[in-house]
Amino acid sequence: MISRRVVIVGGVAGGASCAARLRRLDENAEIYVFERGGFVSFANCGLPYYIGGVISPRERLLVASPERFRDYFNVEVRVNHEVTRIDRENRLVEVRNRQTGARFTRPYDALVLAPGAKPIVPDVPGVDLPGVFTLRLLEDAERIYRWLQDRHVTRAVVVGAGYIGLEMVENLANRNITVTVVEAAPQILPGFDPEMVVPIYDKLAAHDVRLLLGHPLQAIEADGSQLLVTAGGEKIDCGAVILSVGVRPDVTLAQEAGLEIGPLGGIRVNEHMQTSDPTIWAVGDAVEVKDLVTGQPTWVPLAGPASRQARVAADNICGRPSRFPGALGTAFVRVFGVDIAKTGLTEKAAQRAGIPYQKSFTHSASHATYYPGAKPMTIKLLFDPRDGRVLGAQAVGSEGVDKRIDVIAAMIQKGGTVYDLEEAELCYAPQVGSARDPVNIAGFVAGNILRGDVAPAHWDELDRFPEERRPFILDVRTPGEFAAGALPGAVNIPLGELRGRLHELPRDREIWVHCAGGQRSYYGVRILNQKGFRARNLSGGYSIYRAYRRGTPKSNG
Repeated sequence: MISRRVVIVGGVAGGASCAARLRRLDENAEIYVFERGGFVSFANCGLPYYIGGVISPRERLLVASPERFRDYFNVEVRVNHEVTRIDRENRLVEVRNRQTGARFTRPYDALVLAPGAKPIVPDVPGVDLPGVFTLRLLEDAERIYRWLQDRHVTRAVVVGAGYIGLEMVENLANRNITVTVVEAAPQILPGFDPEMVVPIYDKLAAHDVRLLLGHPLQAIEADGSQLLVTAGGEKIDCGAVILSVGVRPDVTLAQEAGLEIGPLGGIRVNEHMQTSDPTIWAVGDAVEVKDLVTGQPTWVPLAGPASRQARVAADNICGRPSRFPGALGTAFVRVFGVDIAKTGLTEKAAQRAGIPYQKSFTHSASHATYYPGAKPMTIKLLFDPRDGRVLGAQAVGSEGVDKRIDVIAAMIQKGGTVYDLEEAELCYAPQVGSARDPVNIAGFVAGNILRGDVAPAHWDELDRFPEERRPFILDVRTPGEFAAGALPGAVNIPLGELRGRLHELPRDREIWVHCAGGQRSYYGVRILNQKGFRARNLSGGYSIYRAYRRGTPKSNG
C-alpha cells in the first residue's frame, strides 16, 4: 500500500539526500527523483580537482547512481529528465525526457524542489564562444578537461576570484597552465574582509598568477585558435576562459508555479523548508533561509546546509516535526597551501547590516611551538560590544584553520559569547594544539576588551586623525624588529625597557601601543594604564598594519 507519492526535482546534495532520508522514514512511499543532468549525485565541490588531475578517475566524483538508489532505497531516479511545469491545483508535475523529447505527468502528494543554482554569465560579447566555460555540473568539468587536454592549452583566464575561481586557478596551475585572474571586485574572495586575504596574494604571485582586480570582464573575442579577453582596457591572449563570477538561485520553475520568492531572489521557505504552498518543500541553493546572526534572509549556496535542509524537509513530509534554524555561511578554501575560512558575519557584512560590533585580531600557532611544524594563523573575531555574543570569525593560515572556525561556528549556533570561547575545552596534544588553543586566545583577548582590561585600537582608524591630533605611536618590539620595518613616526621603546623609560612618553596624548602580533603591546598597555597614561593596544600588531597598508594589488606580473 502506497502511503504517499513524493516527487523530487533535482538531485545532488539536496534532492538525493532528501530521497534517501524519505525512504529511511517511510518504506511505503512512492518516491521519484527527476534530474535534468546526467548524474543524480556527484561531488560538485570536487570538480576543479578533477580538472587539475588531483581526483582521478572521474568516477570517484560519483556519490550514488540511479541503480544504487533503486537497489538500496527503492527510489526511481530518472536522469536527463526535466520537470517543466508544476500544476499545483491538480498536484501534478510535467516532465520532459531531454534525450527523446517525450513528455508525461506524474502526480504528487508532496513535492520537493531542489533545482540548485545556475552560473552567472556576464552580459558581454563572446561568452558563447568555443573555449569559454562555466563550471557547475560534472558534464562541464568533463568538457573543460577535454578542451585543455586536446588543445594543449598553455594560458587560461579565470573570470572571478571567489571559491571556485581560485580553486580553478590552483588546478590550472597544476597542469602547468599560466593563469590570469580577472575580478570586478577590488580584492580576491570578496566574501572575506580585505586584510584577511593578503597572505594569498604572495602565493598567487609565487605561482606566476597574474591578477587584474577591480576590472570587470568587457569582452571575449576569437583570434584563430586562441581567445582574446578584454578587461581593464587590456587584452589577454589565452586558450580557455573559465567564467566563475558566481551563481544565482534557479527559481524559474517555482516562479512559474506562483510560489513566493524572497528579497534575495531565492524561494521563500519557513523553518520546516515549506514553501508558500504547504504541499511543496524546497531545499538547497535555490532557497533563502534565516541568517542565524542577523535574523534576516540570507542565501547560502553550500552543500552542507543543503544536505541538512533535505533532512528537515523529509522529516516534515513524513510527519516528524523538524526545523532548520538558519545558516551562518561557514566556508573554507585552500589556495596553494594557504587555508582561509569564515563563519557568521564579516566586518563588511556587519557594517552593511548596521549591527554594532567590536573586533579583535589574534595570532597563534596551529599547535604547541615546541613540537616541530607549528604554523602561524591569524583569527579575526567580531563580537557584540554589549554582551560579548560572537557575531563572526575569519581565520587564515596553513594548518588547523578549519577546526578553529568549526568550533567558533558551533558557539555562534548556540548563542555563545567570547567568555564561552575562553572556557572552551578543546583537544590538546603537542601535535594538534596547545594548552591555550587559538580559540581560547581569541576569547581571552575579546574578554579583556569587554572587561575593560585593555582598550583596542585599529590600524584602519589611524588615518581618520588629523596630524595635530594623531595618537602617539609606541612600538615595543626589539630594535632589530624595528629596524627591519616600522610605522612612520613611531617611537621604539622595547617592552623590557618600558618601565625605566616612562618619562619619555607624553601624558597629554593617547598612546597607541603595538608589537608584532599584539601580545607584548598588551603587556605594555597594562603597564602604562596603571601608571596613569591613556593607552590602547593596536589589535593584531604590525603584521595587521602591513596587511592594511599593502591593500590589494591592481595587477601583478
